[in-house]
Amino acid sequence: MTQEPDCYSCRNDARLADLPPRERIGHDEHWRAAHAIGTALPGWLVLVPRRHVTTIAELTDAEAAGLGSWQVRLSRALHAVTGCQKTYVVQFAEAAGFGHVHFHIVPRNPELPPELRGPRVFELLGRDEDEALTGERMDEIAVALRAALES
Repeated sequence: MTQEPDCYSCRNDARLADLPPRERIGHDEHWRAAHAIGTALPGWLVLVPRRHVTTIAELTDAEAAGLGSWQVRLSRALHAVTGCQKTYVVQFAEAAGFGHVHFHIVPRNPELPPELRGPRVFELLGRDEDEALTGERMDEIAVALRAALES
């Protein structure tokens, strides 16, 4: 698999077996699902190709074939675990250090305030440590999501 040593996603994928649950909710030969970091929203996931690509157009046919299945499976697991009404699926890969293609799969719970719905949900990402979910909380969610994926 092609990986870039300066890429956050590639560095994590290279040490998959040693990652905490939040970084390996599910994976196959092409994709890895992880809990987003720096978010205040429980269950905000990222779906990351396991090789380094920076545009959707670079995905192989095999990677593309699995993409939709992963998005649906993760959305179903989020529904089961968080009680969300729907999920948002978004791909930008524009933040500094995060150019590796990744898809945000964001649970939209009924209690999410209207001012944070749609693209404004990104206000819940990039939070300081005191506002973001703890590693322990992300691990709890990850374990529950993994169980939902396996059922």
